[in-house]
Amino acid sequence: MKKIFFIFIGLLMGAESVSAQSCTWIYSTEGNMWKESKIRLQLRPDKEPALKVDTTESIQVFKRWGTCLNELGWDALNLLPFEQQKEVLSNLFSKEGALRFSMGRIPMNANDYARDWYSCDEVSGDFQLKYFSIERDKKTIIPFCKRVLHCNPDVIFWASPWSPPSWMKVNHYYSVRSWNGQNKMSPLSDVVLYENTTGKNAAYYPKQLAVNDYFIQDSRYLKTYANYFCRFVSAYREENISISRVMFQNEPWAYTIYPGCAWTPEGIIRFNVEYLAPELKKQHPEVSLYLGTLNTNRFDVVDKILSDSRMKDAVEGLGFQWWGGQILPAIRKKYPYYKYMQTESECGSGTFDWKAAEHTFGLINHYLGNGCEEYTFWNAILSDAGTSSWGWKQNALIRVDSKTGTATDTPEYYAVKHFSNLVVSGTKVLQYKAKGEDDLSVISFLTPEGKYLIVAGNYGDTLQQVTVQFGDRFLNVTLQAHSFNTFVVK
Repeated sequence: MKKIFFIFIGLLMGAESVSAQSCTWIYSTEGNMWKESKIRLQLRPDKEPALKVDTTESIQVFKRWGTCLNELGWDALNLLPFEQQKEVLSNLFSKEGALRFSMGRIPMNANDYARDWYSCDEVSGDFQLKYFSIERDKKTIIPFCKRVLHCNPDVIFWASPWSPPSWMKVNHYYSVRSWNGQNKMSPLSDVVLYENTTGKNAAYYPKQLAVNDYFIQDSRYLKTYANYFCRFVSAYREENISISRVMFQNEPWAYTIYPGCAWTPEGIIRFNVEYLAPELKKQHPEVSLYLGTLNTNRFDVVDKILSDSRMKDAVEGLGFQWWGGQILPAIRKKYPYYKYMQTESECGSGTFDWKAAEHTFGLINHYLGNGCEEYTFWNAILSDAGTSSWGWKQNALIRVDSKTGTATDTPEYYAVKHFSNLVVSGTKVLQYKAKGEDDLSVISFLTPEGKYLIVAGNYGDTLQQVTVQFGDRFLNVTLQAHSFNTFVVK
């Protein structure tokens, strides 16, 4: 297959060409990653252009890539010899690295890739937050952040909780639902989720909406929790880690067996508008508040929240992930004045395979093509099967073998690299084509140095011919089956 492909490249370079722009072609297929070739733009198109590159308009200016810093990721990193740890972190975060991340997400309290459940204050009734402490974070997340900052001092951080302290919740437990074998929540407490309602619709996530806020909607609890966010920011600042943004909840519509918290639209509005935003402005005016992370495809529910006239003055931007990405285009069209970001790339199921990489490649195309100026990946590094402390297997960009103490870049790592290595801060996102029946996605960029980038994916089983127009010149190329491709046009 390699021989046939390079014969094709030779024929292509010998075909009719112009002395104008040359083009660097970087491509990856399974088992054959990040290979480079040269081609030239042509005078005539081979087919109808998938994109016509136009710099007079752009979708948005991209800012940064990032990942979540989880406890199990820290543990995986520390299975490696120190020199290899440095290499891994450099590839992820250095300005000259492979992926060039410049943003880290910090879990406030435990998430589903913590070692186990914890929060910064588990003393019931501690409305003064007298016993608030980040001692747990000083053993894991904070050293993780400091290692990242050593690689790149310009990395920024944002934070969100998966669950409030358990005593602030109506079920007094870290999860939303009981699950035999995975948590110890009483099944009797599940009654609070739906009460006596039965309406379900399989077209939406979630199929059935919670009827109660799991966070106690008493003003004393709400005020204390807003102050809790500020205390968290202050405590991290004392460790020389600046948190520049917070979001009130990870996935308020995920009714989890691991740390989570269900919210209603009314509760979301109340906490963000009346408590969290004012307290942040009072104690930490330098910290921005985004509404996130939005994980439902129920447009009417998110629209109800955003249509509150006070919301636009309370939050600066919106963060979408998972099913929320389905309504991103419609929400952005109706509410163009917000900043938009993607907050968690989808995790897969511990397969670490090419199919998972293709899924991530398509997600990046979708979110950038629909106005997200930042993109956050989930676990950058995990060990072995990528198993959480709750028994779920998920993917990562780098996989560590705990027996040999070695790290492997997964196919998903290269899916990300095809974007993040060259789409740097300040790059304009110009036009995009979503994946359709032709199994192709294409997106165009203009870098701050004036280079055009075309990133294209062929998700199908056959070769695919693609044409992209640059004024009176054309990029004509045939993409290999199941391939990632980045074209740099000077």
